[in-house]
Amino acid sequence: MKYVLTSISVALTVMLPLLAAAGQTQQEKGLAIAVEADKRDSGYGDNAAKLLMVLKNRHGAESRRKMRIKTLEVQGKGDISEKGLIIFDSPPDVKGTAMLTYTHKVDDDDQWLYLPALKRVKRISSSNRSGSFMGSEFSYEDLGGQEVEKYTYKWLHDEQCPGDEYKQLNCFVYERYPKDKNSGYTREVVWMDQKEYRPIKIDFYDRKKSLLKTLTSTDYKKYINKYWRPNEMEMNNHQSGKSTRLIYDNYKFLTGLKENDFTQASLKRIR
Repeated sequence: MKYVLTSISVALTVMLPLLAAAGQTQQEKGLAIAVEADKRDSGYGDNAAKLLMVLKNRHGAESRRKMRIKTLEVQGKGDISEKGLIIFDSPPDVKGTAMLTYTHKVDDDDQWLYLPALKRVKRISSSNRSGSFMGSEFSYEDLGGQEVEKYTYKWLHDEQCPGDEYKQLNCFVYERYPKDKNSGYTREVVWMDQKEYRPIKIDFYDRKKSLLKTLTSTDYKKYINKYWRPNEMEMNNHQSGKSTRLIYDNYKFLTGLKENDFTQASLKRIR
């Protein structure tokens, strides 16, 4: 979605004096928003969910895949902050395919893909992280870590959150710029709701600085009285006309996952 430049200009004219009065630059405010969002989502331990992936081509034809996800929060062990698994259960041609991710706070994430037809684990190189994940509109980069330290930030303005579901809420709108030279994006524009610090919408700009994709997150639910998760996420590719929708089900927290559940060897044993 594009916003009228004059509206942004007016918003900045009003907001910047207030920002200066508070002694906070646009960069400092953008970073502060990201830090607060990260703080609110820390301490969950582990979680798991079932997932339906709906892929739609530019003509509207759909294909569906059933998956499972598992995530383990890693604390106090150096640069790794999370370990994650995505496992495909159907259709038959992708059943047993699994991706393992080690999210790093600063360094490039480690990602491995297990291909059951070949019975081998393939490492995803950092130079290929902008590639499509299993034919979807999500890249390997999108499914990796979104750690605060991996970006620089700039607050733009505040406005009503996009979408009918959030029309009663105000959003921070800020830019974040990936530090990774291999990133597929030059910048991302984030709409973050000011009440619960949940990302509502993200616009992704490609290496040519053109709008590439938009991610929207809807139907948020709160778990164990603290952690918000969207029941649905949709990534729309503005350049190809394709989209991928992720529909989550049966979210569970504190399931007892261990680090041994997240190893390269474990990928071959997944059922």
